[in-house]
Amino acid sequence: MVSHRSKIALAALGSAALIAVPVIAQRKADSGPVARYDMRAGTLSGFAAMGGGMGGGMGMMFGGGGGDKLQHELYLRLGSSQAPAKGGPKADHFMPPNAKLGKSVALVTPREEREPEGFPEGQKPKGRLLVFWGCGEHAPKGQPVIIDFAKIAAGQVPPGLWTARIIRDWGPSLANSKTFGRWPAEDHKFVKPDSSLPGPHRVAGTYSPEMNFTLVNDFMAPLRSSTGTLPSGATLLKWGAITNATGYLATLIGGKMGPGGEMGDMVMWTSSAAREFGGGLDDWLSPGDVAALVRDRTVMAPATTSCTIPIEVNRAAAEFKMGTLVAYGPQEDFAYPPRPADPKARWDLQWTARIRHRSMTSWMDMPGMGEMMSAQGEAESSQQQSQKCKKRGGLGGLGGVVGGVLGGNGC
Repeated sequence: MVSHRSKIALAALGSAALIAVPVIAQRKADSGPVARYDMRAGTLSGFAAMGGGMGGGMGMMFGGGGGDKLQHELYLRLGSSQAPAKGGPKADHFMPPNAKLGKSVALVTPREEREPEGFPEGQKPKGRLLVFWGCGEHAPKGQPVIIDFAKIAAGQVPPGLWTARIIRDWGPSLANSKTFGRWPAEDHKFVKPDSSLPGPHRVAGTYSPEMNFTLVNDFMAPLRSSTGTLPSGATLLKWGAITNATGYLATLIGGKMGPGGEMGDMVMWTSSAAREFGGGLDDWLSPGDVAALVRDRTVMAPATTSCTIPIEVNRAAAEFKMGTLVAYGPQEDFAYPPRPADPKARWDLQWTARIRHRSMTSWMDMPGMGEMMSAQGEAESSQQQSQKCKKRGGLGGLGGVVGGVLGGNGC
């Protein structure tokens, strides 16, 4: 993010066969689950896919989306109400060969989970935050809502700035589990652009019951978007529909530089018909949650393929804009043991597992960026430059202008 900047399976345990079935409108269990498993599968394209390397990413980064580069992301989280049977906590997720992650990935128990960072201590942001929302050539009357950054840094966050009804839900965590494990971890393994998920999966460890389930849905298709300027000066954002998308949300952050190169006014915009920002809106949401958000026009319907960004947003964010488009996707749920056929029979859940999907693309727009990137590319192709500059992950090698906007420092 700019600051200053992811159905039935049989598993033999001894001589008994355990069956994991999809959870469908089940009654509440009498106890459990002992363990919960959460998977997040994502597809990244455009600027969002640049985590896989800088080479080849320049054209898609500064062209209103576009580009053929894509990456996949996968997050795994296991929480249990049990302590390890012996020794330290240990758990692994065994995946089908098409996942291309080896025999298994280790779910590591962290000492702590970091909270999102706020403003650096001793630094008080200057300028204002201009908030817009809704698709259309012009922003409706009453926009933008203007917020003083200094007040936010002092803890005076205006009520209603961030959504309170769409909670970020990552399931198991260090705080809500007796024992917790997650991946990616320190094994230096990452899901690949050609990784695939369908097939049998097994999660086994020292602090949770063994889980077996079969996934049907693969990573979602990549979003392909483009932007163009309308005669009015507004921006038309267009994209190709994804078959299994349940809805879409577009957001934009941008601004103007202030005196001395410091950040001046910042701009936030969302395609939501209401003023809904933050929380879990850009996260992995269940199809049920998305359907409710489509009904109240917080999220665009799955048949939507365009949204106009108001001219007032473009004027306020004249010096740089970074936009994001999210397509929410399907969800698969599993539980063991399955719900008893007899409604009076006791149901003690051992474990549940779920996987949610999303696809996301993003783009950046800065005046004169094409010329700057051309010059930067020539400079980085020289041997002398390559000896002086060591590329870092992220945006460190893009030069002083981008580094200044996004919080980097170039080489």
